[in-house]
Amino acid sequence: MPAQPVAAGIRKRLLILMGVSGSGKSTLAVGLRNELGWPFQEGDDLHPPANVAKMAAGIPLTDDDRWPWLARCQEWLAHCEQTGTGGILTCSALKHAYRDALRKGGLNPIFLYLHTTESVLLERLQNRTGHYMPPTLLPSQLQTLEVPGADECALALSADARPADTIAEILSYLKTT
Repeated sequence: MPAQPVAAGIRKRLLILMGVSGSGKSTLAVGLRNELGWPFQEGDDLHPPANVAKMAAGIPLTDDDRWPWLARCQEWLAHCEQTGTGGILTCSALKHAYRDALRKGGLNPIFLYLHTTESVLLERLQNRTGHYMPPTLLPSQLQTLEVPGADECALALSADARPADTIAEILSYLKTT
């Protein structure tokens, strides 16, 4: 029996809510966790302290900064795969190579790519409290972003929709895959 009634008919999978800061990854991930009952990991919580300090100081991360973090994210996903629980991870996953790192070990997560305009993202970041990522880093994230291609298991979603509507769209998609 599924953990939540809405989970009926949805097989346990690995979901990665991806996109730049301010796209709504955490909001949607919590909503999906509530609907599906699967484990949830906030990817930002897996960053090493040095990465958090850099971002808090307004310094963009480099690839070298990101690899250890991505390895921790992949390890969490692999654990969920091994235990058969399904899993929901928030992770910017900005580059194709980063998404490849998350797929390491034969994992096949679904990337839920959230996108909206730079002005909407900036407004959200300016109004967000309690997060170390300053709005000044948004341009570097947008510059780094490589939109998932047709060769990736990804679903593009507008971050402009109401969270409940986006969650319903994701659940509908999961029932057909």
